[in-house]
Amino acid sequence: MRIKTKLNLGVGLLFLMIIILSLVAAFYIFSIKKDTENILKANYNTLEYSRNMLLSLDEINVDEEKAIVVFETNLKNQIANITEIGEDKVTYNLQKSFDFLEKNRTDETIKNQIRQDIFEIMKLNMIAIKEKSDIASHTAETANLWIAITGTLCFLIAFNLLVNLPNNIANPIKELTGSIKEIANKNYSERVHFMNHNEYGDLAKSFNTMAQKLEEYSNSNLHKLSFEKKRLETLINNMHDPIIGLDNQGVILFANDEALKIMGLKSEEAIGKLASTLALTNDLMKSLIVNNLSNDPETSGQKPLPMKIFADGKESYFEKETVTITIKPTGEDQTIIIGDVIILRNITVFKELDFAKTNFIATVSHELKTPIASIKMSLQLLEKPATGSINTDQKQLIDGIKEDSQRLLKITGELLELSQLETGNIQLNMEKSNPYEIINYAIEAIKVQAEQKQIELRIEAEHNLPEVKADSEKTAWVLINFLTNAIRYSSENSSITVQLKKENNQIAFQVIDTGKGIDSRYKTKIFDKYFQVPGSHKSGTGLGLAISKEFIEAQGGTIGIESELGLGSTFYFKLGIV
Repeated sequence: MRIKTKLNLGVGLLFLMIIILSLVAAFYIFSIKKDTENILKANYNTLEYSRNMLLSLDEINVDEEKAIVVFETNLKNQIANITEIGEDKVTYNLQKSFDFLEKNRTDETIKNQIRQDIFEIMKLNMIAIKEKSDIASHTAETANLWIAITGTLCFLIAFNLLVNLPNNIANPIKELTGSIKEIANKNYSERVHFMNHNEYGDLAKSFNTMAQKLEEYSNSNLHKLSFEKKRLETLINNMHDPIIGLDNQGVILFANDEALKIMGLKSEEAIGKLASTLALTNDLMKSLIVNNLSNDPETSGQKPLPMKIFADGKESYFEKETVTITIKPTGEDQTIIIGDVIILRNITVFKELDFAKTNFIATVSHELKTPIASIKMSLQLLEKPATGSINTDQKQLIDGIKEDSQRLLKITGELLELSQLETGNIQLNMEKSNPYEIINYAIEAIKVQAEQKQIELRIEAEHNLPEVKADSEKTAWVLINFLTNAIRYSSENSSITVQLKKENNQIAFQVIDTGKGIDSRYKTKIFDKYFQVPGSHKSGTGLGLAISKEFIEAQGGTIGIESELGLGSTFYFKLGIV
């Protein structure tokens, strides 16, 4: 018998027995309910009417009219509820006696007769209640018996299914699972032996056929070649560097998962296709095969430049290496080229370390500039006669310090030329800052430089300006950079104006010089890293304004320039008020 048929029969029979159990239970519950309602309606109500008539009969002497009304009402209810044998005769006798009582309400003989009739009615209903109670009890016992029988049958069927069905299903599956594991371990001689005429028998027959074919395939040379090919593909795919193999016609023979990932292609879109054809639509493939000889260090004598590729959600760097594959055919002396293997070595980690080093150098260099400038300013103060006279030895010491500080400035400048800010993180100390204090600090820092060129520094600040939310140190650094550039590009005996004013909900810091200005073509590039205006003869790294832009924008501010060639320049930044 098939498993599906077994399941249908077993579950169907159990379902049928449950339905029968439910119907039997419902039938007997309805029967018991009917008997109970019959007792309540037919007998209990009559007892209640009889009790009320007895009470009203006793109260005729107290409140005659009310008692007569109550008795008459309950008598009518009793006449409408006659259900037992003999109850109608007694009830009609009671009605006749009540009619005589209404005419002679003080006759005790009639009252006694009425009482006897009421007691007779109550007796008949009490006997009926007992008989109906016995019937209900018998119905309940019968219900218990049939429910027990039906429930026992349901239990036996369910227990049989519980014991036998799981084993009938699980045991063949367990045996089949063991055989599949043996096949997976290359034991192709494994067979399953249950041959029942059911679904498992069909499955066993198909499994044995598959195992036989696998055994034949395993014993063939094709299997050995396929196994070695699979081993090689697995080895290549497990390498972390992208690898692409080409034959001597430029057809892609293989590409591991890393190579497909950075090319953005699926295996079927690349394998078996001409690399030159693929290069028409794939920029990475184009960069790999175009001008291959010029990028080969053996032919060009130069180290190839790293390739910048967007991979793994970030920009990654790779070094390309092309390995030419040659073989010597059997019976021949000359080797022939059968293809190339392109290997892209991922050097992103080293590039990131290089970026980190560059950022560290940039940070240290900029941090060194301020104390070195302070040292120079102190030396200049020491050289002034107003500070005090110095002897020859002291003069030599000051000159030595001046030379060392100048050399330090030169070193920091060289370090800045090496620095890049792509991987740098700006650490800000945002707080309420007084804009007047920021300007005064910056003016004091560059006052000596301005005096050396006899440049007048003017401050034009609106009164009672609110505080700004900023990193006062970084903001002052930006303002000092603006002023230093203004002094550098201004002529002697000129003036530089520092303006401070409120614009909407921001405070604008402006540095206005009277230099030669900047051509409009370069204003959009002035804040780019390493950019210097063409034709400028002033030395510098080109990083100051780029760093200033990062400082201000990191604080939520804006930075910009207004300049006309020959009319000077205005550098400004705006910060939000508190």
